[in-house]
Amino acid sequence: APSCKRCSPTSAESLLFPLNFSLTLRMKLVEKLFTAQAKAKGGRDGHVTTDNQVLDLTLSTPKEMGGPGKPGATNPEQLFAAGYAACFEGALGVAARQAGVKLQDVTVEAFIGFGKMEDSGYGIAADLHVNIPGVEQAQAEQLVEAAHGICPYSRATRGNIDVTLTTTTNAA
Repeated sequence: APSCKRCSPTSAESLLFPLNFSLTLRMKLVEKLFTAQAKAKGGRDGHVTTDNQVLDLTLSTPKEMGGPGKPGATNPEQLFAAGYAACFEGALGVAARQAGVKLQDVTVEAFIGFGKMEDSGYGIAADLHVNIPGVEQAQAEQLVEAAHGICPYSRATRGNIDVTLTTTTNAA
């Protein structure tokens, strides 16, 4: 159940959506601190570059999706996975600092699946495998949940795609 009056459905909304209703508020960016810029040409079998030329990559549709799967090329899902993993680890650092926990040798692996949706369109799903050595399992899971609330990628995907979190505490 929503924890604040602003998030609670009105009586009219309860009549229209009586079962499992939850109201999601869209937050607006109030102060833009940075803008990343990338340009794509040629779609999934094209090329992407960033404005600073640090990324200059050839794209190729994977063979599993009916494409050529060119060696040495990447795809949008790999780029999304890299960004999500890095962002999530950063959010995990914030969560750990807030909890007074020192982290060491953390790894985040993001697996982005691509496939057909129930409506016959295409979509993605994310599986994040987070390993936090040197921390008790329960505390690691709490930190991962907190990071999931902080991470801009998690916030952007919430309610839009399935995201599965797996937390381990294996030594590096």
